[in-house]
Amino acid sequence: MFKLAGLTLVALTLSAAAHADVDVKLGSTERVTRLFAYPNNCSVICFRNWTLEQTVAHYLSQSVQRDGYADAKVLVKTDNDQLYAEITGVPDGYDKPLSALLDAGDLAYAGASKLNADGKWAYSWYLFLPLGMALENRKSVKLLHFPPDYSLTQAQDYLRSNTTDRWATLLTDNGIPPGQTPAYQTIIDIAPIAAPSNAGGDLEDVYDYFKDYQTTLVKQFSKTASGTTLPMVAFGAPVRNWIKEQYGPTVGVLGLASISPSEGVNVPVLGSNHPSYIWYAADPKSYTGDDAQAKADAAGLKVMGQDLSAACWQAGMGSKPGSDAQATLNSCTQTWQVTQKVKTCELFYTSIRNLSAEQAAAKCATPPVKTQLQQLKAPLPAAAVPAPAL
Repeated sequence: MFKLAGLTLVALTLSAAAHADVDVKLGSTERVTRLFAYPNNCSVICFRNWTLEQTVAHYLSQSVQRDGYADAKVLVKTDNDQLYAEITGVPDGYDKPLSALLDAGDLAYAGASKLNADGKWAYSWYLFLPLGMALENRKSVKLLHFPPDYSLTQAQDYLRSNTTDRWATLLTDNGIPPGQTPAYQTIIDIAPIAAPSNAGGDLEDVYDYFKDYQTTLVKQFSKTASGTTLPMVAFGAPVRNWIKEQYGPTVGVLGLASISPSEGVNVPVLGSNHPSYIWYAADPKSYTGDDAQAKADAAGLKVMGQDLSAACWQAGMGSKPGSDAQATLNSCTQTWQVTQKVKTCELFYTSIRNLSAEQAAAKCATPPVKTQLQQLKAPLPAAAVPAPAL
């Protein structure tokens, strides 16, 4: 009886700890307004006519849901020009990663202010921090270039974009349940600027303004509160180049490196195509000659195999922390570029060419495509149009 009572007491204690109430001081109205890009979507008429408090509660509610706390509640209040968030149904200490993110946001704001003072800020840009993502139960980190403006102005959801939607599908193709994909998509954009999707080239000269923000966030996101090191994927040429400039290693597509954002922490980083690169690579307009369509299909198949392999690595390393990064990559490339190359082909034709499953299966069984599948590890066909800075 005494043992049972002791166990019951322990269970109650753990239950209470798992459902603590967390109070977070967010800062002054001025600070919160700029860090939450308030108002997110107003141009005379507000697409969503929310108050500052409602906007903050919206993003914090996204975070608690994506952390897996379905019953958590968020209440945001203003008192004497200071905003406070009350979060129930989350563990004690849940406020720490949120406060750290906002502190990093102050660095981003300082960088953006300097950028504007130097006459390099565009009228169509918005400072946009990676709000609303998992704060505690992260599985992996995505290093990207910049968020598209519609994620802020239309969706008010950092994970709502063509880029993240496609990658979530690839994670699902690699065994991650759809509801769990947000935990694998914690994003650090090296330019915390919501801009039009075609603005990549215009952002290439802004990175140094955000160096303190970038390195602080990489350091913060590289480990969980329990000390687990999280794998990172560097998407697109601008980000892979940034890795080299900031940390030293050269990271090609499906190349592995290790970076040390803080002393004693070694983070495995995989290079990848930008999730949207396939739309360029598989576009017949990117090639010349009568065989432009064949070149586009071959390029699309190759990129699809690379992307599935990268998502496979991310899923494997995220679900089993501490796994051997190279062995995981070898297994993933073997799966999607050799063992299941026909499945790779079918996924390309259904998701990129919009064929039905039956049409894709028939297409992948034809001799020309079967020949292309034997060359999944061959170089990409030479394109006539330069690739965009995604």
